Amino acid sequence: MAEGVSEVGPQSSRGSLTRVAIGIVAVVALFIVGRQAGHYVPQFAEWVASLGVWGPVVFIVGYAVAVVAFVPGSILTLAAGAIFGLAGVVYVFIAAVIGSCAAFLVSRYLARSWVEQRLAGNPKFAAVDRAVAREGRKIIFLLRMSPLFPFNLLNYALGLTKVSFIDYAVAGLGMLPGTLLYVYYGKLAGDVAALAGGAAPERGIEYYAVIVIGFVATAVVATIVARMARKALSEVTE
Repeated sequence: MAEGVSEVGPQSSRGSLTRVAIGIVAVVALFIVGRQAGHYVPQFAEWVASLGVWGPVVFIVGYAVAVVAFVPGSILTLAAGAIFGLAGVVYVFIAAVIGSCAAFLVSRYLARSWVEQRLAGNPKFAAVDRAVAREGRKIIFLLRMSPLFPFNLLNYALGLTKVSFIDYAVAGLGMLPGTLLYVYYGKLAGDVAALAGGAAPERGIEYYAVIVIGFVATAVVATIVARMARKALSEVTE
């Protein structure tokens, strides 16, 4: 019986090391590719805009892959507003949830060692880790509303915590205020660019007044929500 255990142990250990090595290589490759791909985001946005009914599907897939590959999501979120208008909120939210969940699973099951090395000695994450252990869904929801951690890094960092996958996914609802703000800004920028280029349809000053007022209101609300989330996180982590 003892011999059987001694034979299985090294095999299991080698299998785990192999999975870890593959995960580390995959994440590093994604990180490198993502840094390079970030330069092509504007071209991707133009291509999506030309796809018609397939545009949202391609955008969601591309955005989700970009999240895993550490491509800055803010640029794509702004592009969603310019391309799809306020409907971009739905597409961005779906894509962000899919991408963040994929990064979470990669961190938890494939690249744990690599992520641990990236976060080693980070007191901010250590405090968050303790807080998540006590109130997982609530803390992650607050983290999604507060820019305490960069979004892409946070997805991988939370894979190291003890939070369940379901709680992690549900807490993604905290991304909605920030998503709405960036998409709204992208729509406003797109309308201004179209107006300046003579490509905008004829609209009265009332339309643009409503758009600007809506953007200001959204920005104020998003800022207040982010500050409240940051304050609540500070109280919990302390």
